[in-house]
Amino acid sequence: MKVLEIDNVFKNYGAIKAVRGVSFDLEAGEIYGLLGPNGAGKSTLINMICGLLNISQGEIRLFGERVGRSNAKIKSKLGLVPQDIAVYNNLTAADNIKFFCGLHGYRGKDLKERSEKALAYVGLLDKADTLPVTFSGGMKRRLNIACAIAHTPKLIILDEPTVGIDPQSRNHILESIKKLNEKGATIIYTSHYMEEVEAICSRVGVIDHGKLIAMGTKEELKDAVSNINRIIVTLEEQTAVDIKGLKEIAGIVQTYYEEGVITIEAEQAANNFDQIILYLTEKKMRIKNIEQKKPSLETVFMALTGRTLRD
Repeated sequence: MKVLEIDNVFKNYGAIKAVRGVSFDLEAGEIYGLLGPNGAGKSTLINMICGLLNISQGEIRLFGERVGRSNAKIKSKLGLVPQDIAVYNNLTAADNIKFFCGLHGYRGKDLKERSEKALAYVGLLDKADTLPVTFSGGMKRRLNIACAIAHTPKLIILDEPTVGIDPQSRNHILESIKKLNEKGATIIYTSHYMEEVEAICSRVGVIDHGKLIAMGTKEELKDAVSNINRIIVTLEEQTAVDIKGLKEIAGIVQTYYEEGVITIEAEQAANNFDQIILYLTEKKMRIKNIEQKKPSLETVFMALTGRTLRD
């Protein structure tokens, strides 16, 4: 069954086209990773799916019904975890969940039970009567998720749910997402952490400059750039380095430098490893380690957009 159908959707802000002709379907039971650099159009597309923004052109259908701002029936099947934490610091954790779940018509005993179940699900049941102003960033993120799932939505959209949190909270959130999926929820997941997408997503779409430029399973996308080698050069020191000349070597697709690590995407057929080493030594770079990796989703992303996911 198709949970989501997006058909040639545009969103214009005057002359600016934030989303340009995006089309894809989402089947029940998927965890779909939506990837794109900042400003690519992800949040705009999500807001249109949720009926928070009008569509300039095209059509979006949820569970077979056309999305509109006033369609309460559709919205009751949808749960949104926004990138910015949306909880009230002057309400307890339990009251936050009751407020958001109550917007879907739940009352009394049922509302109380749903609040407790959602808190237990994210590991915060012992904090039910605590104000979130005292929570860590990871705990607030988990409460944010609890508020979005208490009404048992069939489609859950998580927009950067692990930004700025500790590894323990990140692992807890990822495990919670897997369990929600196992219980029947279909999920759209956006992240700036490629390892998260690798771990939980069954299918991935890449959006850049408002266009969906690639889509498929992780394996299909990796196969599309199977002719690309990824070379990771770790330097002894984290100093400014000149990597501009690397792009002049035949067969190099992209280069990127961050915190003492040079990442090079190069065509396998170019056989240019010796030239790369020669360039680095001529620039007097003190090399600590060099390794070649098989294509990853990060390789795919860089090959398609010319940027890393965190750009």
